[in-house]
Amino acid sequence: MDIYFKLFEVIFPVFFVVGIGYYLGKKNPKFDIKTITNFGANIGSPAIIFYSVTTTGLTFDLFSLYFAYYLIAIIGFTIVGVIFLYALKKDIIMQLPPFILPNTGNMGLPICLFAYGSTGLGVAGSISSLIILFHFTLGIFLASKKFNFNVIIKSPSFYSVIISILFLYFNIKTPNFLINTTMLISYATIFLILMSLGIALTRLKVFSFTESLISSIARVILGPIIGLLLIKYFDLSGVPAGVLLIQCSMPSAVLNYLVGSIYSPKKIVDNIASMIVVSTLLSFLTIPIVVFYALKYFI
Repeated sequence: MDIYFKLFEVIFPVFFVVGIGYYLGKKNPKFDIKTITNFGANIGSPAIIFYSVTTTGLTFDLFSLYFAYYLIAIIGFTIVGVIFLYALKKDIIMQLPPFILPNTGNMGLPICLFAYGSTGLGVAGSISSLIILFHFTLGIFLASKKFNFNVIIKSPSFYSVIISILFLYFNIKTPNFLINTTMLISYATIFLILMSLGIALTRLKVFSFTESLISSIARVILGPIIGLLLIKYFDLSGVPAGVLLIQCSMPSAVLNYLVGSIYSPKKIVDNIASMIVVSTLLSFLTIPIVVFYALKYFI
């Protein structure tokens, strides 16, 4: 029975905050989330990466391993995405990001934190750092069908990942003032971005439910299956394996829509928005199942 209480403790805070955002979005359709988005991209995400990677007891070896494992998972997501998009006769390049870049930050980080504590947050941070890097490199390349090196240079998250890796590699002790500062910013960001996810759900529209449902199944059901295959193949166990499984089960990230809206045609953006909405709603059913499994077998 304890595992059911634990599951409730893990899932409820995340879904509750998303619900707050949904309520605010319905109550005030003109609620401006641009400030939250800019804060999250330029200040919040870098702080989360640094805090989760350097202050949770994560080692350089563990960071490298799960960074690499999730990179392999992304290759699996890519293969699945290409197959589904080809079958649905969609643009394979521009509509691939929501298949391969899940919401490991906004939803994945707090769920892993509540499920496994600081150890889970550290491993989840190593995975999220990869996804955040890909959003501003591979994600933009796919959305625009061209590579823009300036985007990387101007990305605070890129420098945050580099600095975090240096702290781990050289085993540098993080000063308390940095721990306290990034902790405050990180938790504030998690709340604000989760809330903005709820607001976004009131605005993003579903243009083709059947196709979006098929695509979403590929994301939130085949995603954790790929995670389980990795766990079995590499004989992974314990908290890191549970975190990997949870992060593989996340729905498509809203950032895919924000990037797409800048670089892709409206028709493509509408399809991406539809998949984000449906996969997020579907994840409200699938994530509790995945977290239950992770808590039961990977502790």
